[in-house]
Amino acid sequence: MKTPFDEMNTAERAVREHYRVYDAWLQRQPPETMRTRRAEAEMIFRRVGITFAVYGAKDEDGSGTERLIPFDLIPRVIPSQEWISMEAGLRQRVVALNRFIHDVYHGQEIIKAGIVPAEQVLQNAQFRPVMMGVNVPGNVYSHIAGVDIVRAGNADGSGSYYVLEDNLRVPSGVSYMLENRKMMMRLFPELFARHRVAPVAHYPDLLLETLRAVAPAGVSEPTVVVLTPGMYNSAYFEHAFLAQQMGVELVEGQDLVVRDGFVYMRTTQGPKRVDVIYRRVDDDFLDPKVFRKDSTLGCAGLIDVYRAGNIALCNAVGTGIADDKSIYPYVPKMIEFYLGEKPILNNVPTYLCRDADDLKYVLANMGELVVKEVHGAGGYGMLVGPAATKAEIAEFAEVVKANPTNYIAQPTLSLSSCPTYVDSGIAPRHIDLRPFVLSGTSVQMVPGGLTRVALKEGSLVVNSSQGGGTKDTWVLED
Repeated sequence: MKTPFDEMNTAERAVREHYRVYDAWLQRQPPETMRTRRAEAEMIFRRVGITFAVYGAKDEDGSGTERLIPFDLIPRVIPSQEWISMEAGLRQRVVALNRFIHDVYHGQEIIKAGIVPAEQVLQNAQFRPVMMGVNVPGNVYSHIAGVDIVRAGNADGSGSYYVLEDNLRVPSGVSYMLENRKMMMRLFPELFARHRVAPVAHYPDLLLETLRAVAPAGVSEPTVVVLTPGMYNSAYFEHAFLAQQMGVELVEGQDLVVRDGFVYMRTTQGPKRVDVIYRRVDDDFLDPKVFRKDSTLGCAGLIDVYRAGNIALCNAVGTGIADDKSIYPYVPKMIEFYLGEKPILNNVPTYLCRDADDLKYVLANMGELVVKEVHGAGGYGMLVGPAATKAEIAEFAEVVKANPTNYIAQPTLSLSSCPTYVDSGIAPRHIDLRPFVLSGTSVQMVPGGLTRVALKEGSLVVNSSQGGGTKDTWVLED
């Protein structure tokens, strides 16, 4: 396997232009200083409670599922021109995806045009018939999107950006982006005097602006809340963090009640009407009258209020139809269909196992591919062929053959690497990037996003639930 593209160094080991100031600084740092700063970061993150719950995981003593997401001291640096192009591609993609979701629940023109097969939509587990004909403010369904981007290529090339997947339901991770920046500014303030790094601290302001902008018609001072499944959810820290940063209430389903066609939250001063819910609860748990009857995480009657236009849900019910991995291959065609434009950001080539020819190819080449569940997340339900044993490949092949519509496959990309501070010193580790795109009356985002890093040598799995860490992402303004 060829050496992957390195974000900081060329194949000849020359430092790339946008990293030169940082590299000169790094070379002057004594190893003991970096070790001390690393320990300090861990102590602060632990004290603040920046953790991630790993479902099913146990500590050595058999208790506890909370994990500290490892934070890497070496930032990922992106030059301004690269970000400008990426930002344009993200805007284009999210606008097209929102158009697609609206179309799916209204005229279904893209299905009639034969671009996306009807069964891919209408028989999809994420399709919500209850949303048919429902109009949402500004026709925006995914108000907060997390688009996973990877850079692939060899060390002797330039490296190309690709969209790996679209997260349009309840994307997480933005709190770590914000806390990583705060940590870097605390540990290394001198670096921010040497670099013009685009700020990200205003994200909560943009988020609140986006949420307020989609309030029901006639509401001038909307009440916004963050709906969490509760403290045992893996991303609870983020839910509490964002509510605090926006200055809004963090609520659970039991705090909400429907009366006379509106949603109210219980307060010590009595019921208060709620206009916008930033929900971090999946569709199936939102309303036991419509979805799962056993759910205690949502609010009974919520969907009736929603369909009547008296509450805004962000993201909208039914957005999952557009971030399903079996829909992903059609996004470039969506961009052309709805916008009349060529995609700025390319997809990773994808095989749909539901297609007989694709399935045959995948089964014959599984050892070279990454095979994923169409509804999988967090690095679960997937096989990384080159890292798997023959027995694991054979076992996974039987699972795919038993339910081919549930899987897609992609080539094993040579993900770019970035120097990372690990126990043995500084070494390259594979990374990806999740920018967060906000859609309200306009499309906005802060520069950069969350860079995730696979801390295990050679690993391509960056997910926090699989042992991955995070880095601060610097977009240079120069």
